[in-house]
Amino acid sequence: MSEPSATQRLSPLHAVHEALGAAFTDFAGWQMPVRYSSDLAEHHAVRTAAGIFDISHMAEIGVDGPDAAAFLDAALAGRLSAMLPGKAKYSLVLNEAGGIVDDLIVYRMTDTSYLVVANASNRFAVVEALQHRAGGFDVAIDDRTEQIALIAVQGPASVAVLAATAGLAIDGLDDLKYYAWGSGTFAGVDLMVARTGYTGEDGFELYVPVEHAAALWAALTAAGEPLGLVPCGLAARDTLRLEAGMPLYGHELGLSIQPVQAGLGRVVVTDKPAFVGRDAILAGPADGAPVLVGLQADGKRAARAEYPVYSGDTLVGEITSGALSPTLGYPIAMAFVAPEVSALGTVLDLDVRGTRIPATVVALPFYSRS
Repeated sequence: MSEPSATQRLSPLHAVHEALGAAFTDFAGWQMPVRYSSDLAEHHAVRTAAGIFDISHMAEIGVDGPDAAAFLDAALAGRLSAMLPGKAKYSLVLNEAGGIVDDLIVYRMTDTSYLVVANASNRFAVVEALQHRAGGFDVAIDDRTEQIALIAVQGPASVAVLAATAGLAIDGLDDLKYYAWGSGTFAGVDLMVARTGYTGEDGFELYVPVEHAAALWAALTAAGEPLGLVPCGLAARDTLRLEAGMPLYGHELGLSIQPVQAGLGRVVVTDKPAFVGRDAILAGPADGAPVLVGLQADGKRAARAEYPVYSGDTLVGEITSGALSPTLGYPIAMAFVAPEVSALGTVLDLDVRGTRIPATVVALPFYSRS
């Protein structure tokens, strides 16, 4: 077990993870559990039953005021004004060059109030971008990360876990739709429950005041253990999201990548009159700019991030994420490659520590729940 450095942030659930025997890793300056038992066991639990994750490192930013909807339409890539209260939308913060500052989930709380959830690594970049773009709008930007803990319950048994949790009451749990949120209470304390996740399975993310996080984790765990719930770390979360074809900032997304290159062109609403990055998005990426593809190989040797991709003797790209898929049983990867070798069915070579492994370009995601 690694010891946190003086500069590392600790989750409000850190003592819980220590008691569970978690192995820790640094993630965006946070000391977070990478695994508790086995990466494979945790991964399979989410696919077959349920897993519980601490994702309190995520950033929560309130956007409130009469101009909140118009402001977010101008500040982000999507049309957030069209979203009804109680709903959520995936969106992007772009820079003037059309590059991706961060990918986000945005929840509409009321007509004049939104909650923006950003990646831990980009918390301050997103807060700064929103504050800088707020000029001329009647809005307030409030970084609430320090006050909110975030617990995810993911997997086919997740509804049953929440329904069985002592002290947890959620309005309309069975009717809550994907990418929507509802109100609830735990032991009399208000919380927010969103039907969202990063695993490719049905699941929920629960936003709770930090001082109640440990009690909620314990109650969820007690209710879920008979249903197959296990605690899961970042390693399982990474293979789950990779199978589901979900991008990870710093791998599939970054400042030099336009959304269309990463298969996210649909997220950008270009007919808005103005938003940061609009001119660059309309111009599009440079000719020959790499595009993101899925790759499937045989055998058991998996390519990892930054491994080169070849077409014959020509270097045509680089792996962004790769693993031996626990669910599918064969190697999968995402990679940025030259457009001329990106068609489905194209066979490329992955350089896995000096050995060329053939891989076929396939559609994303690799795995979809039935």
